[in-house]
Amino acid sequence: MPNPEQEATGHYAILFDADGDDRRLELDDLAGLQLADSQLLWVDLRAPGADMLDKIWQAFELPERSRKAIEKDATRPALGKNGEVFWVRVAALAGNPPDDDAVTRKDMRVRPKGLVLAIIAGKRFVLTIHDEPVEYLDEQRNREDVDSHVGAMSAESFTAALLDWQLSTYFDAVADFELDIERLEVGILSDRRLDCLPQLRQLRKGASRLRRMLAPHRVVFDGMSRPDFRPTEGEDADRHFEKLDIHFERAMDVVENARELVVGSFELFSSQTALQTNKSMAVLTFATVVLGLLAVLAGVLGMNFDAAFFDTRTTGFMVAAGAMSLLGIIALVIGRLKHWF
Repeated sequence: MPNPEQEATGHYAILFDADGDDRRLELDDLAGLQLADSQLLWVDLRAPGADMLDKIWQAFELPERSRKAIEKDATRPALGKNGEVFWVRVAALAGNPPDDDAVTRKDMRVRPKGLVLAIIAGKRFVLTIHDEPVEYLDEQRNREDVDSHVGAMSAESFTAALLDWQLSTYFDAVADFELDIERLEVGILSDRRLDCLPQLRQLRKGASRLRRMLAPHRVVFDGMSRPDFRPTEGEDADRHFEKLDIHFERAMDVVENARELVVGSFELFSSQTALQTNKSMAVLTFATVVLGLLAVLAGVLGMNFDAAFFDTRTTGFMVAAGAMSLLGIIALVIGRLKHWF
């Protein structure tokens, strides 16, 4: 049974067996553990202290150079190796908060939060270290808890799987991002007058942040796909790393497309704004023409010459005012029928 103290701190050690006989281990049992070729050990540490790290490094006989993967305040993706041990540092995206926290969820979409994950792998073991909970690692641990046959995988293949799930967090983030864009565009195309510039500005920042977080991973995935990275591990490892690099390029394309979606939404907003302006100008132009006609009629009636009509006094005034009103009403009806406003 796992140590309750380790469960509370989020530390896990799972020994996968190719026959499906998976079991939990206590961290104190790792020292001197002999791993068979049909086994794979995964140790997941959440915010470990210096003493625990020293104990793990000693248990796995890890080279001191691999400490670079967990350097303090280091967030930029990195890749390194030393003999049979290699390490990577990547940034995964935090999952969305619960649905009842809509404001926070929206902020997460426009300001995605990165979680630094370090992976150190050697012969038949994989070590993952992170300061905050990583949702997809928890899902993977629960899914692989019983009869998973993960022990048949190599450490390279399991690391590739973990990194593939890490890339999936960017695909999920872009899917949420596209949902926000779609809702915004529906609002832009509605009859309501919306001030969408603040949302567009936030979405543009979010898209740029996604790209800034993902693009530096090129050094990791390109480096792992090179033939000289793990030349002694056979074609399986090379194939997995090459597919991982292709998946990374797809993720970059999706993130780039997210930026283009924001630009397209801004153009749609500009077009709708111009259309609304044109409608307003059409109304003003029509009103100007109608008032101009009435002004011409009033000017004619104000000319200084003797005419029998001007002797009608009040009656003539009422007739002139009625004619001008009737002219205005006729103009409004014609304008409405012609869809001029």
